[in-house]
Amino acid sequence: MNIQGKHYQSIWEEAGEVYIIDQRKLPHQLVIESLESWEEAATAIRDMYVRGAPLIGATAAYGLYLAAKAAPEDAQEYIERAARFLGETRPTAVDLFFALQGSLKVIAQASGKAAKTAAALQYAKDFAQTSADHCHAIGKHGLELIRAIAKNKPGEPVNILTHCNAGWLACIDYGTATAPIYLAHDAGIPVHVWVDETRPRNQGSKLTAYELLNHGVPHTVITDNTGGHLMQHGMVDMVIVGSDRTTRQGDVANKIGTYLKALAAHDNGVPFYVALPYSSFDWTIRDGLQEIPIEERDAAEVKYIEGLSDGAIHNVLITPEGSPAKNYGFDVTPARLVSGLITERGICAASEAALLDLYPEHR
Repeated sequence: MNIQGKHYQSIWEEAGEVYIIDQRKLPHQLVIESLESWEEAATAIRDMYVRGAPLIGATAAYGLYLAAKAAPEDAQEYIERAARFLGETRPTAVDLFFALQGSLKVIAQASGKAAKTAAALQYAKDFAQTSADHCHAIGKHGLELIRAIAKNKPGEPVNILTHCNAGWLACIDYGTATAPIYLAHDAGIPVHVWVDETRPRNQGSKLTAYELLNHGVPHTVITDNTGGHLMQHGMVDMVIVGSDRTTRQGDVANKIGTYLKALAAHDNGVPFYVALPYSSFDWTIRDGLQEIPIEERDAAEVKYIEGLSDGAIHNVLITPEGSPAKNYGFDVTPARLVSGLITERGICAASEAALLDLYPEHR
């Protein structure tokens, strides 16, 4: 997608080197980092240089390429140790494990350091390209939902609320929740996006707003607590969010606060959609509340807020210094609150039966 008129993806390889955008610096600074080792890839995932389920998966896959590149001759054990370490960085996003398992499989089938390295690099590139392709397909399916609403609002924008960042920065290109928005905007359909700030790390106000601004999509940043008020007053036509892990029966783990938006949407008759690719499904579990691990992050993210002042980025304490804080990274929205799942294969109900109709290979 666009940054000041130039096309970027959120991770890429060039002449054997792996590059990412350090998302911690956005929206105030565009900083490109190279990943020199699998340890640096793990740090990038854990410390949120990169974030978003598909991008976490792609970064892990490139991490195993860097591990294969650094490994002693044909050292499968070295690569598997790197995979275990990478797998411990973020417990909730299932794309991480999907990518690691897929990469390990192709690496194990290759013999010798050069072949393992080439196999790992090809898998990472294929994972990234597939993610981008899936996001574009999600966009085309979701576009039809926006188009249908627009027909009933001639001359008025379709108002869409989203939470966190499920855009191209969280994926490789297009995004999941934002892909239908970009395609609608590019098709000339008037849209307006309500952007939740998404405390405590403010991925909405920092990243989603940055993306939309650069793509020219009308939007307004709001506090996390505003969504219910907007829905009560008919100012939201639909909600679209992403997913870090969705069970086979349609329970959705996403950024903390998503569940509250789903409750408000349900109470006000606003359709609530979840956009996600194949790699974000966890077909091994059914009950999201009981089975999805919820990451708990550093309490400092709650107690401090980051912003630009006098040309420099600063952290500012916003709570009493001695007050404890809790920082759950995700919550689970039960399938009963989800109007539909927008996938690369089409739109379906959030139910096991409907998902298996789309993905019969998991029956």
